[in-house]
Amino acid sequence: MNIFRDPRWGRGHETYGEDPYLTSRLGVAFVEGLQGDGETMKAAACAKHFAVHSGPEDLRHQFNAVATAKDMEETYLPAFEALVKEAGVEAVMGAYNRTNGEPCCGSPTLIQKILRERWGFQGHYVSDCWAIRDFHEHHGVTETARESAAMALKAGCDVNCGNTYLHIMGAYQDGLVTEEDITRACERLMTTRFLLGLFDGSEYDEIPYSVVGCKKHRELAIEAARKSTVLLKNDGVLPLDKNRLKSIGVIGPNADSRVPLSANYHGTASRYVTVLEGIEDYVGDDVRVYYSEGCHLFKDRVEGLAWEQDRLSEAEAVAENSDVVILVVGLDETLEGEEMDTGNQVGSGDKPDLLLPWPQRQLVERVLAVGKPTVVVLMSGSSIDLCYADEHANAILQAWYPGAEGGRAIAQLLFGETSPSGKLPVTFYRDLEGMPEFTDYSMKNRTYRYMEKEALYPFGYGLTYGRASVTAAKIRNQVDAQSDIELEAVVKNDGTCDIEEVLQVYIKDEESKYAVRNYSLCGFQRVALKAGEEKTVNLVIPNRAMTAVNEAGERVIDSKRFTVYVGLSQPDRRSGELRGDRPMVMEVEL
Repeated sequence: MNIFRDPRWGRGHETYGEDPYLTSRLGVAFVEGLQGDGETMKAAACAKHFAVHSGPEDLRHQFNAVATAKDMEETYLPAFEALVKEAGVEAVMGAYNRTNGEPCCGSPTLIQKILRERWGFQGHYVSDCWAIRDFHEHHGVTETARESAAMALKAGCDVNCGNTYLHIMGAYQDGLVTEEDITRACERLMTTRFLLGLFDGSEYDEIPYSVVGCKKHRELAIEAARKSTVLLKNDGVLPLDKNRLKSIGVIGPNADSRVPLSANYHGTASRYVTVLEGIEDYVGDDVRVYYSEGCHLFKDRVEGLAWEQDRLSEAEAVAENSDVVILVVGLDETLEGEEMDTGNQVGSGDKPDLLLPWPQRQLVERVLAVGKPTVVVLMSGSSIDLCYADEHANAILQAWYPGAEGGRAIAQLLFGETSPSGKLPVTFYRDLEGMPEFTDYSMKNRTYRYMEKEALYPFGYGLTYGRASVTAAKIRNQVDAQSDIELEAVVKNDGTCDIEEVLQVYIKDEESKYAVRNYSLCGFQRVALKAGEEKTVNLVIPNRAMTAVNEAGERVIDSKRFTVYVGLSQPDRRSGELRGDRPMVMEVEL
């Protein structure tokens, strides 16, 4: 549930993106799905990492994240609040770092004042793994394990993922905790077990093992991959028509690798389909598919005893002999992820910059120089510098880490069986110029709400194979300082293929000195449109969207005038340039 505030953070692809409203909506839905609506709880969902946590990974065990009251309420806390108040999330996990001087797993401010007293959280609180040990070993806020265990337990941390709570009895004997402190934590944990039906059985106990990896679930995973893939550029080369192709070149270190399908924190699937395999399966024997790895993911050669860049000439030969090239580049869990992931060869999974590794940059330039129609498929969990590809490639498809059979989904999109419909949940910056230091938790120039210069590909942006637009929009109610905003919008697909689009609503406070620099997402809805179809969509924008956060961290409505944008992207100039349209604009006066 953390906010992807900085594109260098290695664990950003585990989040829902850079926007607190989007994160709250997707997070609430996910918790409701995990916990279920039966008589017993299906699973006890856990929201992590509470609350101000987004790198650097290599400093997290001793780092103090300093955030203003305004940034806390405006950016870092809203998604957690929604999960507690709306979804009834059963557990919350604390972060490794300190927030404003207090370790997150022993913070009276975060756990007691905000989570339990202000929001009314009823579930249990769990530490991140071995985070309580950091109190005395790295943060220096205690001197012994007994003191660390006592600090965490008295602050309201009910479970220690790790071994520091082995010292609870010693802390009790030293008078650092009371029997009541221990009992309170135990009662919360036993309550969760009762809610899960662990003592008297659960309806979910009857689910057979045969559903694991079943066809229905695999197809759902492929559908999720299709719907989340984002088409960033298309000069008309996509969708491909296999009946007009004699040969396809598939090139790149991620083209036939299983690793980038799953990203980090994954199990083992019964079937994997890489991008190369997905394309080969899709075209069958009708089209010749050539393949070259092109280069290593990040090393200067594929074979240890070979020349530097030992696959480049092969990649060029493949491109020269192909009617169209699918160039599959990017990262994987060895290059971005949690602390101690392997590729960076340091104690961090963060990225040093936004560039692809050098061997891949050279591969992209050499393959594009051949001059064949080329589609760049980027597999990464974060923003990458795509300036060169944007200028020279015919199309760019952001596939993220699409799941075990993601190659099937990508092939279906490339050949037009389904139209891409994903939107970027993060900004794709041109570079890091003007970005604050990674350790600076201020939001200045970070994310679309505060950025001061133009993005390469903006938050909320994504193309389809159709030509949809918002043709009309209106506010249906009399808006005042206590009301929501009730919207009606008409979306039309003027294209010749069926698509799905995402209607997006942004709001800008035109008067308050406390308003965010730009505007904020406040509503969205996915809309399926057949070729030529028009639909009317109704949305309710919550009253909270009109609030601004003052320096004390208080939400206030101190403006009388707002601008509401209703469209298929955010209302920035760059999105309009890329899409060829702009959102509808409406003024709201209280």
